[in-house]
Amino acid sequence: MKWRIAAVVVLIAVALVLSAIYPALRHPLLLALLWHQQPQALLPVPVDGVTRGQLTDSWGSPRPGRRHHQGIDIFAARGTPIRSTTRGIVMKVGENQLGGHIVKVLGPGLEWHYYAHLDRFADLQAGDAVRPGDVLGYVGNSGDASTTPTHLHYGIYRRFGGAMNPYPRLRAISAGSAVRR
Repeated sequence: MKWRIAAVVVLIAVALVLSAIYPALRHPLLLALLWHQQPQALLPVPVDGVTRGQLTDSWGSPRPGRRHHQGIDIFAARGTPIRSTTRGIVMKVGENQLGGHIVKVLGPGLEWHYYAHLDRFADLQAGDAVRPGDVLGYVGNSGDASTTPTHLHYGIYRRFGGAMNPYPRLRAISAGSAVRR
């Protein structure tokens, strides 16, 4: 009887792990490449028309509920395109309470790139492969940002560990400029 309970626990654990990485399984070679690649030291600014000089490092700023800001806010007009800063696999296109409309991209080194407060999404879904400069969505103020000026909340999360400040890695060109079209 104990082995049956253990087997059920293992199956549930495997199912949870697979459901979390399922979108990435559509691209096994890209997933393996992302696993072995080092994250880029420098990334383009993900909002069209915004330069590094226009950014403010809001990392660590106090937030309600004894939280601290785990990213930076990039202010721009509603509807401004938001572009992927990196090659990767879209892991989520959806909603959460704080971020509102969000997109999560799994990038090199298995870092998570988190784009939040979008007004709307581009034509993409979980499991899609993206390149730097691909449009993910458009600037808004959804989620807990509904009373703030429109902006993108951009965060980076390590594979094993927590959030890291994206500000030092953003260079002075926008993601749209970084890609030859």
